[in-house]
Amino acid sequence: MSDDAAFHRAADQLIAAGRFLFERGWVPATSGNFSARLPGDRIALTVSGRHKGRLSRDDILIADMAGNSLDARKPSAETPLHVSLYARLPHANVILHPHTVESTVLSRVSGERIAFQSYELLKAFPGIKTHETTLNVPIFPNDQDTQRLARTVDGYMHQHPRIPAYLIREHGFYTWGEDIDAVLRHVEALQFLLTCELELRKIGR
Repeated sequence: MSDDAAFHRAADQLIAAGRFLFERGWVPATSGNFSARLPGDRIALTVSGRHKGRLSRDDILIADMAGNSLDARKPSAETPLHVSLYARLPHANVILHPHTVESTVLSRVSGERIAFQSYELLKAFPGIKTHETTLNVPIFPNDQDTQRLARTVDGYMHQHPRIPAYLIREHGFYTWGEDIDAVLRHVEALQFLLTCELELRKIGR
């Protein structure tokens, strides 16, 4: 596959993902950012400030693996979080960052992590074969210095390499996978689990 064809394929997948997430209310306004690994140590990345439900190929730029734009357009301010994940996880080829109500609210009222226990849908995540398990998803304090935030996340992932996602307090979540289908599965599963936890808290459980 040529470099242009690889970019167009990745861009079209991110565009479709943006529409899917927006239709469900998971990337309101211009929130969120998406990326995909490209051949030649490059990434396709959403341009800063673009509406994710109305993306076109012009809203996807190409950056190097340090997060530097290769076509003069401005990448998301959260690009260091993407770059750090790609460096840490060679199997990760797509990253999605939605801003759902449930992730925003629960991250605000929870401690350093949310523990999902005994849910059948936990099996949507890699390596989990039974509902008889607990998945701890960490919550990191929001930080406008995204280089520093990326270092904080990376330090945690060095100690906990198998986590499939993380939350940023009052700022949505990040998840990743080997391809777009895997990442969308993770988004849907995590959103379901977050919704369940929020409903349980509403009834005092």
